[in-house]
Amino acid sequence: MDYILYILVFCIGTLFGSFFTLAVYRIPIGQDITHTRSYCPNCNHKLTFWDMIPILSYTFLGGKCRYCKEKIRTRYILLEIMSGLVFVLFAASVKLSLFSINLQTLAYIIIGLLYIATLFIIAGIDKERIRIEKPVLLFGFICVTLYMIYLYIVENDTSIYRYVIYLILSCILLLFSILYLRKKGTDSYTIDVLVLSMLMILYTYEVVYIYTVIITLLAVSIQLLIQKLHQRKSKILKRVKIENNKIPIGFYMCVSNIIILLATNFAIFYR
Repeated sequence: MDYILYILVFCIGTLFGSFFTLAVYRIPIGQDITHTRSYCPNCNHKLTFWDMIPILSYTFLGGKCRYCKEKIRTRYILLEIMSGLVFVLFAASVKLSLFSINLQTLAYIIIGLLYIATLFIIAGIDKERIRIEKPVLLFGFICVTLYMIYLYIVENDTSIYRYVIYLILSCILLLFSILYLRKKGTDSYTIDVLVLSMLMILYTYEVVYIYTVIITLLAVSIQLLIQKLHQRKSKILKRVKIENNKIPIGFYMCVSNIIILLATNFAIFYR
């Protein structure tokens, strides 16, 4: 019976993955992500239900738009599959079962999947634009705050003061980032990374965040090494070198945090 449950979780994950592709494309350019219908970015034709079935639509259409025949980027189907797998792994990591589910587990899973969805969107945007969107961060903080309230009211968790301290620090950083934006006319990527760090610490605790930073540093080091080797081979211009040296730190942090979160859950729930 649990197999059916996990198939359902996978399908939900692919639906979220389809939404992630839309959000990653629209949020940075200020387009609505909830009310405006999906459309082909090449021919602007509005898509029907049959054009938006995760994985299946891409497969049956041969990876092309039904209307203009423009090739659809492979990342769309990869993100849908990856999202479905991550959702299944998260459910499995907390031993989700129809026969043993309770309010505590259900609340953790719902907020956890929303948290992971937040990281997916942040990672997708940051990888393409080296930019962390504040509205997405705010959504993540709202989810974590709701979970904090649930823990305090329903489960009488006395660690609420820990959450409050990090929330206050996050608000200070966000306020400073907004003031910096008004003064300089641009976002401070460093401050946004720090705010993202606060979000991760709030939901996954300090130990998970430390491992997240370690893996992120390793990933960044590998990318810098690859870039340096590539630059030596291709002998490109100095100006291009500087552009290519921009590292999507938020992307690596989000991916690392999801991996460590899953590993931690498996270690705790299966010990």
